[in-house]
Amino acid sequence: MSSLKEKVINLPDTPGVYIFKDAGGEIIYVGKAKSLKKRVYSYFSKYLTSKAQAMVSKVADIEYKLCQTESLALLLEASLIHKFKPRYNVSLRDDKSYPLVKITNEDFPTVCITRKRAADGSQYFGPYTSAGLLREALRIIRKYFPYRSCERMPQEARMYRNIGLAPSLKEENKREYIKTVKNICLILEGKSETLIKKLSSEMITKSKEQKFEEAAKIRDQIEALSVMSESAGHYSRKEELEDLKNLLGMEELPERIEAFDISNIYGKEATGSMVSFYKGMPDKDNYRKFRIKTVERIDDYKMMAEVVNRRYAGSLAEELPLPDLILIDGGKSHLLVADKELEKIGLKIPLVSIAKDRENIYTRDNKQPINLHRDTPALNLIRRARDEAHRFAVSYHHLLRRKRTIGK
Repeated sequence: MSSLKEKVINLPDTPGVYIFKDAGGEIIYVGKAKSLKKRVYSYFSKYLTSKAQAMVSKVADIEYKLCQTESLALLLEASLIHKFKPRYNVSLRDDKSYPLVKITNEDFPTVCITRKRAADGSQYFGPYTSAGLLREALRIIRKYFPYRSCERMPQEARMYRNIGLAPSLKEENKREYIKTVKNICLILEGKSETLIKKLSSEMITKSKEQKFEEAAKIRDQIEALSVMSESAGHYSRKEELEDLKNLLGMEELPERIEAFDISNIYGKEATGSMVSFYKGMPDKDNYRKFRIKTVERIDDYKMMAEVVNRRYAGSLAEELPLPDLILIDGGKSHLLVADKELEKIGLKIPLVSIAKDRENIYTRDNKQPINLHRDTPALNLIRRARDEAHRFAVSYHHLLRRKRTIGK
């Protein structure tokens, strides 16, 4: 019990979800809290109900997941209870008076709160322990994933306006709205990380198709999800950093990562990008874009050399903090080019590259690439930084091409 009390003492005083496990590693209870430290500490006080005492006597380990707000912790709590069905949460699962989220079976489904399940073809999520917190969580979701919440269908034009769709594209509207509702279902199921991967792929596609407004909207959704899923996100980002540290044999966590990419479609208006990630999250204040100045023909390697040199040998060297890790979008040859530039400057910063096709990871010291499973935490982080660098480079490249066309 003393080791458990040590864990409790070290819990953060922030919102989140706590998970009690027994000696066999089975999850026996999941709860949410406005303050993890205060809530979990209360289980080790003298004044407990007999049921709580019986549960605490079986607790052998405690895990937790941080959340941005208590309302978002509520969503994660319900999804974990649904997934693991802990035996001490059984009263919540069986009590019909708790609020649920209902998504109706219509062309333009309604998302609303109810306290009754019905065999009406609707989808139900929950139950949740607080209607107030649930409404707050749905308001956050609706800001980035607009949905219809009224029970009566409003005038068609007004409905389209409310959910951000064009009145003239009825069939396309329906497809887009259903996609939004499916994304909301993933959030309610506690699968925000899955949704982030899906949206990241869509964002890259939209950028390549020069649909920049749509790409920017998806980017905002991804950023919102990263905050909303802080519960799993903070935990998984720390896991990603730890995994990447171990993979590369680093002494410290690579908290600050800078990722580089080149965009040179047909060799015109070639650009480079550098994005910065801090503790697994985009640090946009430290993003930088480069218009290629010294390379006239299509030559990715010389362009990469120019961008790396300008970042670490030019004025930016004094303006920006140095990263713990540099990530290059490309194969072994791209890595060697970047390494040569760093050597000229006199910097020995850990450096890796990621190949586009098989997503192999290359390092300075290994002749053979590192092949990682597609869901490896380290690869997830590398992929996220690579995709953001690519999006940033392509968007700047297209901006320059548009300016060039307008100027003719």
